[in-house]
Amino acid sequence: MEAFAEAAGLVFNFETLATIFLAAVFGMLVGAIPGLTATMATALLVPITFYMPPIPAIAAIISCTAMAITAGDLPGALLRIPGTPASAAYVEDSYRLAQKGKAGLAIGISVMSSSLGGLFGFLFLLFTAPILAKAALGFSSFEYFWLALLGLSCAALISSGGMIKGALALMIGLFIAQIGLDPLTATPRFTFGVVELMGGISFIPVMIGMFAVAEIMRSGRRAIADVPQIKLSNPFGGTLSTIWKYRKNQVRGSVIGALLGALPGVGGDLAAWITYALAKRTSKTPEKFGTGHPEGLVEAGATNNAALSAAWIPAMVFGIPGDAVTAIAVGVLVMKGMDPGPTLMTLNPQNFYAVMIVFAIANVLMLPLGWVAAKSARWIFEVPRALLNAAVLLFCIVGSYSINNSMFGVMLMLGAGLLAFVLESRMIAIAPIILGIVLGPLVETNFTTSMMIADGSMLGFFSRPIAAGLGFATMLIWGFTIVHALRGFFGENRSELVPKTEE
Repeated sequence: MEAFAEAAGLVFNFETLATIFLAAVFGMLVGAIPGLTATMATALLVPITFYMPPIPAIAAIISCTAMAITAGDLPGALLRIPGTPASAAYVEDSYRLAQKGKAGLAIGISVMSSSLGGLFGFLFLLFTAPILAKAALGFSSFEYFWLALLGLSCAALISSGGMIKGALALMIGLFIAQIGLDPLTATPRFTFGVVELMGGISFIPVMIGMFAVAEIMRSGRRAIADVPQIKLSNPFGGTLSTIWKYRKNQVRGSVIGALLGALPGVGGDLAAWITYALAKRTSKTPEKFGTGHPEGLVEAGATNNAALSAAWIPAMVFGIPGDAVTAIAVGVLVMKGMDPGPTLMTLNPQNFYAVMIVFAIANVLMLPLGWVAAKSARWIFEVPRALLNAAVLLFCIVGSYSINNSMFGVMLMLGAGLLAFVLESRMIAIAPIILGIVLGPLVETNFTTSMMIADGSMLGFFSRPIAAGLGFATMLIWGFTIVHALRGFFGENRSELVPKTEE
């Protein structure tokens, strides 16, 4: 209780509360604009956190992300353009519901179900993280190696472009992580005599470039489509009764979102698609899905923020990001001296509980800010895209330059943006690259340390019970995936060899 009281003092002060509010407003503005994702909003906010104390800095990341994901449902309902990748799962139902004159209901369901799902994810994190942290205190380099490798495997397997393209993106991220000095021998790797590369590639300019600059390049000077004449006279009208009607979907979406979000590399995007598909499969009226039916909207909306909260479990307990957003947050935690891992809850429990309190405040704050966003949504969409792109690019340049006060960061950002633009045009996801950059050093350091402990024997990686369990689980996932891919490959070839009968 003493640690919790100290945490309350860290959060309930003017600076932290003002930061939470302003970051939530910023997240609402960015998330409500089509194409500008929650990850991009968080990446743009990182340079500002350099000048903040630790708790307000991480509070800004949490509140911005939570609101940006929720606000991403606004352009989906009004323009049929998902503001975030997770919103794409149910954009058709949301838009059709708005066309029926129920835009307020569509937005209200998204905001309220997200808020309730986020609070469930907060409780899930609050009760499970300390238990997992106690178990993690006994972890060695062997366990951390397998955990990091499992996170990388998940990132590749669930990639939107498919397993092969996800693995390719992961390899690119791991290669970028290799640039710089070897962590053990200090030998330069892939620096090509460039002094700036000796310190490695900073993931923040890369993050900004891959998400923000790439989006600017895709949109170019195209303006956002005209706002349809959809009335928002009564936001949230009928929301409570609808969520109560589909309360089973609300609970199931929250539970599944929390469970999937806790897996490294999964995040809310995949979870939203899974729960929407599950809602349709188990519905008594599956034919209504895609025509403005709120059932899938409730379940997938609850999943979004539940997964977002639960994604902090591997980040806080093991220091392994659960998704691209927590990858940024882990960097901020390290930068502020709040090293994520099991020691965070033993040496500095007040910091952990402060993060928990911020989660609760951010999710409650969604309701009034969501109502304001719904009322003012039409004004946001009327901003010309060319002006918006110019403002975003300015933030990108300033943020990348401020990392080391060098133009090298700006060049790095532009190069990463060009690379992401090319890769996404080939349907190769960017998130595995970011996770590869963040987790690459963790995999390498723990692998080399473990090999030194085991005197070069690979059997050492299976010498401890938890390490052996994680290792077999990782290899089982690989084996299952390879067998499934080979079956599909030979199945396609066999169908081509079967002679076709003439009709």
